[in-house]
Amino acid sequence: MTSKEYLKEMFALQQRLNDETNGIGWENGYTKNNRMINWKRCIYMESAELIDSFSWKHWKNINKDIDWENAVVEIVDIWHFVMSLALEDYKTNHRGDMDKLVEDVLDVQGFEDFTKEPLNCNSTPQEELINDIEAIIHETTGFQLELFDGLLKRFFGLARKCGVNLKILYTFYVGKNALNKFRQENGYKEGHYQKIWNGKEDNEVMMGILTKDESISFDDLYAKLQEAYRAR
Repeated sequence: MTSKEYLKEMFALQQRLNDETNGIGWENGYTKNNRMINWKRCIYMESAELIDSFSWKHWKNINKDIDWENAVVEIVDIWHFVMSLALEDYKTNHRGDMDKLVEDVLDVQGFEDFTKEPLNCNSTPQEELINDIEAIIHETTGFQLELFDGLLKRFFGLARKCGVNLKILYTFYVGKNALNKFRQENGYKEGHYQKIWNGKEDNEVMMGILTKDESISFDDLYAKLQEAYRAR
């Protein structure tokens, strides 16, 4: 697949997930249940969770290893919300269709590097990575947000430092998209979905399936999630 194809499929999947979860017209800022949507808040809250993948507490577990698997999960979660923010922006501000959005993302400074091999995740000092995450938080907590030269540029740079490139992001995004769809169809919004399956969080189960077969299709992954959920 080309870089354009990777991006287009991810944006299409995100559009479908938002349409199904939040209702048609979610780009206007409200769900079908009349709940306000704030994608910037979603991004900075997930970014804060990403920081917890690192041993940043000076008073507790100071020798704890970095949880790189969780870091990848959080980066993928952030990407869900970054794409949602971009889709909302292009729809409400009449900037163009999804094809135009994809073309603009391809032109983001640093995206070309993001398509190359990722950096060794242990080659960047932990404090630098945390500073990069906090820059994203700062970007999304202010009144003005620069989508391309700010948020997207920072996201691609951070992800690559954490060992994630476009192909890896795509693989795990498709996995998390399937899990999110599965959650919604099994009572996540209503509050009766069970997130722990035989002692493991559903994210861990999903990551385990992908680790065994990174080329697994969306439908096959969804079927394996169903099988695991029934056996919990």
